[in-house]
Amino acid sequence: MIVEDVRALASGIRQEVGRAVVGQEPTVELMLVALFCGGHILLEGPPGTAKTLLAQSFARAVGLDFGRIQFTPDLMPGDIIGANLFNFQTSNFTLTRGPIFTELLLADEINRTPPKTQAALLEAMQERTVTIDGESLSLGDRFMVVATQNPIEQQGVYPLPEAQLDRFLFKQTVGYPDAAEERRIIATHGSHRRTMDPASWGVTAVADATRIGQAVAAVANVTLVDEVIDYITALIRATRVVADLQSGASPRAGAMLAGAARARAALDGRDFVIPDDVKALAPALLRHRLILSPAAEIDGRMIEDVVTAIIETIEAPR
Repeated sequence: MIVEDVRALASGIRQEVGRAVVGQEPTVELMLVALFCGGHILLEGPPGTAKTLLAQSFARAVGLDFGRIQFTPDLMPGDIIGANLFNFQTSNFTLTRGPIFTELLLADEINRTPPKTQAALLEAMQERTVTIDGESLSLGDRFMVVATQNPIEQQGVYPLPEAQLDRFLFKQTVGYPDAAEERRIIATHGSHRRTMDPASWGVTAVADATRIGQAVAAVANVTLVDEVIDYITALIRATRVVADLQSGASPRAGAMLAGAARARAALDGRDFVIPDDVKALAPALLRHRLILSPAAEIDGRMIEDVVTAIIETIEAPR
């Protein structure tokens, strides 16, 4: 598969997702980038903005097995990864796999469960394996987590620690649609004749795990020239010296940004990365890795504003 095939594949996935989800094109774009560079994505937005339907439709369009975990305060790690249960009929322990054993996992309202259970996802997201009673079990190369959280409610929630946030390639803010999109949603989804199942909206698979693997291989061959590497390095290092930031981005953030930029270039049908790829992805990749200084918080500064200022300050290669 070449980058033109990746572009065509991505176009087909967008079209299928659009059958069920109105708008949200930037979020779908980030999900495609994450898929093709082996990353995970965190969606943050108020209830009713189609975060769950988007994940379901995306999974069906890309032809991956879909699983969902509804996080609650009483959820335990074993409820996610599974456990060895004793079978009294055979007098042996039998492995019962948890819902994490899938290809695309929707971690719904991930901030509603305690840190102990949130940590059960860490190994899975980083290594694509889980350990049960000392035995490591593979989740497969295509394993991807799409997590959601509601920023409005403050009671009964457990903010994700920085170590877990860093496992997400992107954090995307899912806002309310504009007036035209909201009218389309009301007109199309206002009828109760259809369920929330993407299949009922005509979403069909245009890919499978094999084709996704071929696309990932094509993305890995996208050229990243030294000038763009220097640009990414300067951008990441600049986050550590800005007065508005208490904590900057890590070297891992730079490596992730480079990989994501390769994927975005392939989505555009290019076999080389340009600075615009880096600029477009930097806000979603950095917003959950940076911490505002107390003074910036008092002044009401936003992470996105600081990232935008840094991007405008660093000269991009021509």
